[in-house]
Amino acid sequence: MNSNLHSIRIDREKCVGCVACLKACPTRAIRVREGKAIILDDRCVDCAECYRVCPHDAVIPLTTSFSHLERFSYTVAVPSPAIYTQFDHEVMPNQVLLALLKIGFDRVYDEAWMCEMVSGAINTALDIHPEPRPKISTACPSVIRLVSLLYPELKDHIIPIESPRELAAKLIREKISKKQNLPPEEIGIIHITVCPAKMVSINHPIGLLRSHLDGAISFMDIYPRLLKAVKEVDEDVILQQASGVGLGWAMAGGESDGLNRENCLAVSGVSDVIHILDQVMAGKMNDLEYLECLTCPAGCVGGPLNIKNKHLAKKRAQSLVKMYGEKSRVSRKMIQRLFDDRFFYMEKAIEPEPLPALDKNPAVAIEKRKRMEEIIGELGGKECGACGSPDCKTLAMDIVLGQASVEDCVFVKRQ
Repeated sequence: MNSNLHSIRIDREKCVGCVACLKACPTRAIRVREGKAIILDDRCVDCAECYRVCPHDAVIPLTTSFSHLERFSYTVAVPSPAIYTQFDHEVMPNQVLLALLKIGFDRVYDEAWMCEMVSGAINTALDIHPEPRPKISTACPSVIRLVSLLYPELKDHIIPIESPRELAAKLIREKISKKQNLPPEEIGIIHITVCPAKMVSINHPIGLLRSHLDGAISFMDIYPRLLKAVKEVDEDVILQQASGVGLGWAMAGGESDGLNRENCLAVSGVSDVIHILDQVMAGKMNDLEYLECLTCPAGCVGGPLNIKNKHLAKKRAQSLVKMYGEKSRVSRKMIQRLFDDRFFYMEKAIEPEPLPALDKNPAVAIEKRKRMEEIIGELGGKECGACGSPDCKTLAMDIVLGQASVEDCVFVKRQ
């Protein structure tokens, strides 16, 4: 597996081939071969379900190490709004931003502030480009890859507005380069992430020529030193500007609530996201203007690299939204100016990467499909995963592709 292509890897020493990850994967991207799990690059959407369910800690998230900062003359942290929900209720977002400076960053840019700006940009974009409906949010990189892989026909539904983390990096790099008189490449802009999928969106961005971010550090990795720094902060500088509109992006529904539009829907959890995208494909969601889809349950507060229980984190996010108010603090004129300058737009069209056909030759593909149906009838129908494929249909596909054998089925062997 190409370690840069996806945000997780399997530790073969720890993997015992138990098939927990195999059964959890929503895109059937995992096989067990020779007693070890492997990830199929062309099927993985980096949802991290395998990481959540592995009982042996054999699934490793791939994020940037803190030592990576040493490569740069000047470093900037762009923290996910979800990290504010991971501390006790007396710790405010501003303290967390100041703590990031204490642990070694030269500057901090609050992503929640850019989320608030993007909320305004999305509203404008929906007025200008209402069709096809519903438009789909770009906030979750796993969802965008899911659409690209399984629903390529929905590519035009994806709103052409870049994610807040990328826009924050784009804006701050230009400002710091001028202010500090530094070449842009000497400025390291690092996302503080609660989700490994953000790493693959940096290495292999969709809708961008290249990512504006230089890495993504796991919140889980820096939590101990950040917790210590938060306790030492002397809060005399105000860095936090966002209202509840931006802070709400930490949880499912926060982005769509911030739009103040009637026909928006928020869906979280990968199985529910797949279900709703199936309904969009069937034309059953045409009344909706906007669809906020997040593969993590409850949204980013349910990210796999968080510390706190997702329900407690969501409760904290709701409290912060109420505390900081639901009226945007961003200048509408500034958003309109940036929108007119096309600052918010993606740099290139999204190119779908659908699953490969059974064969490049349509006639051969049809024959393979027929053979698949025959094989499914020969198998035990137990859907057990003991063969190393997630279900009988997938085993049949693997067989016609020459990647497995009918004898891999333990029930066929018994016969």
